[in-house]
Amino acid sequence: MSARTLGQVRVVGTGLLGTSIGLGLSALDVDVVLHDVSPSTLALAVDYGAGRRARPDDEPALLVVAVPPDRTAEVVAAELAASPSSLVTDVASVKAGVLDALRAGGAPLERYVGSHPMAGRERSGPIAARADLFLGRPWVIAPHVASATEQVAALEALARDLGAVPTTLAADRHDAAVAVVSHAPQLVSSLLAARLVDAPEHATDLAGQGLRDTTRIAASDPALWLQILSANAARVAPVLAALRDDLDAVLGALQDPAAPGAQRALADALAAGNSGVARIPGKHGVDLRTTTLTVLIDDRPGQLARLLTEIGEMAVNLEDMRLEHSPGAPIGIVEVSVLPEAAAGLETDLVRRGWRVA
Repeated sequence: MSARTLGQVRVVGTGLLGTSIGLGLSALDVDVVLHDVSPSTLALAVDYGAGRRARPDDEPALLVVAVPPDRTAEVVAAELAASPSSLVTDVASVKAGVLDALRAGGAPLERYVGSHPMAGRERSGPIAARADLFLGRPWVIAPHVASATEQVAALEALARDLGAVPTTLAADRHDAAVAVVSHAPQLVSSLLAARLVDAPEHATDLAGQGLRDTTRIAASDPALWLQILSANAARVAPVLAALRDDLDAVLGALQDPAAPGAQRALADALAAGNSGVARIPGKHGVDLRTTTLTVLIDDRPGQLARLLTEIGEMAVNLEDMRLEHSPGAPIGIVEVSVLPEAAAGLETDLVRRGWRVA
């Protein structure tokens, strides 16, 4: 596969996102130049194959700034000044503040278009980077009044080269959207996980997949999220205020479940959650209905691979899969989601082949 991204690409910042971008582009034989203020971080990214060190004769066509949010505008401005013929983008998770700061500083906005890949991991740094980090993920491009069509097209090419799905959204609309789908969920997950600090040991011993699902992102880097939340505070606060009101209503119902209207309040809260989840796009959008089968496997090497291989041999396409372990037992619990019309036949075939279907 040949790269859509034309010319040399300079990546400033070799953390998780910057190194992942470098790995993905380097795999397509794009000439990637790496820079980082930390010599050791830069050396590690180069050793991993994300690109090479800068040379005096470098002439990047595209610069990607992948530094912490509180330094993004400063670094973008410096790169615009240092490379007067290059298109500059950044991958910070908040867009309006960067654009406003650049405009206030008199930066040449006609060569800047912000972007944001909706991808990440709980771990950070080049050691956590992956060339496929952006595969299938939205990559928001945030053009402004000075942006040219060909600049947006160049960033769309970058996103597609990395396996992402480009989408165009104004900076303000982007920031409002991520406040709901990313930033507020991070705080909710962190606050929920914090309840476990003083929980008795016997309580955490009972933890199942539901707790792991809702607290997974609570393991994220606090320093990074402090910057993100501060930059988008005005948009995150109303989301949390509405959540607080919902919690107050639920709390009132739980304090007296027999009171008139209490059961209705709880039911409405749970039903609203069902409606919200239904809006989250899946593999084929928001309308796909699937059936989930639970298969018990021995917790030993090769069992999961064998299960997936045999499902493939049955010509059944998986829509989703989730794996967890039974605490204290040598059993893996695999939930496989398939189209409803395939579920009955799959269950029969799995049982025939000796699998335990719960």
